[in-house]
Amino acid sequence: MRTRIIVFTLALLLILSQVAGCAEPATTGEELSGTLPIFHAGSLTIPFAQISEDFNKLHPEVEILAEGAGSATTIRKVTELDKECGVIASADYLLIPELMFTEYADWYIIFASNQMCLAYTDQSQFADEIDGDNWYEILQREGITYGRSDPDQDPCGYRTLMVWQLAEDHYNQSGLYDNLYEAEGDLMRPKSVELIALLESGDLDYAFEYSSVAKQHNLKYIELPAEINLSDVDFEDFYAQAEVEIAGKEPGEKVVMIGKPIVYGVTIPKNSPCPEMAIAWVDFLLSEQGMDIIEANYQTPIIPAKTNDASKLPSELKKYITESD
Repeated sequence: MRTRIIVFTLALLLILSQVAGCAEPATTGEELSGTLPIFHAGSLTIPFAQISEDFNKLHPEVEILAEGAGSATTIRKVTELDKECGVIASADYLLIPELMFTEYADWYIIFASNQMCLAYTDQSQFADEIDGDNWYEILQREGITYGRSDPDQDPCGYRTLMVWQLAEDHYNQSGLYDNLYEAEGDLMRPKSVELIALLESGDLDYAFEYSSVAKQHNLKYIELPAEINLSDVDFEDFYAQAEVEIAGKEPGEKVVMIGKPIVYGVTIPKNSPCPEMAIAWVDFLLSEQGMDIIEANYQTPIIPAKTNDASKLPSELKKYITESD
């Protein structure tokens, strides 16, 4: 009878560990098995799905549960909702130290870049007229709708506001930001990828997106000048004049985000219940095969990758780092 109770208890503990969301990995040699939750920026949905598919060819017993959201929302799932997570990837690497250090993480690796654009379709009003010189004028026309994501949840949201601020200076259009912000045609959604369906249905004329997302979804887009699209390190000083206030760690706390070139970051939370699987997945992400997938999805890989502190990295990942950020 006692033996049966022990066996039942062990079985129950095993079931509970699986339900927890990030099962402890079982290893046999190089084999990994279990569940690996990955929380990532919405703009990484397509490349990360492809990376996970190829990762599973090497580790078929790993079940990857990916959740895409605005990067700040993604991080707060761990820091505020206490969700278990193996890997976190943010569209703005600065959110990792801002919202996770030092309780939940103490390192990050930056691995890719992107740029802002204005996406639209053939159904969009004035689609045959809009270009990189007149887009801001067309957005102010009566009846035009344009979308952006929530800056408190999604870096694409506060980067959109930065683009508007920089455009006011670049095009010498005093008052442009105020004319666009919360105007009648200004529509906000929690994350930028939610605007895609509205564009495709014709319920939205234009949306501020990352160029990679526009290309992945075969949308038309205006390629914004380098001076305002947050892609070029040569304009870093100019970008820095843009500032947007977003929600901080604590209720009521605010954090000021400064304009910088768009750079993505990845980390493994300190309380990850599956660090072996998480390290193996990030290792694959940073490998030549993983970076090829990132590049094939219209983002620019950062090779070699950079980190805030190489001494804190898992040893398996140090081979990708040659300099500190």
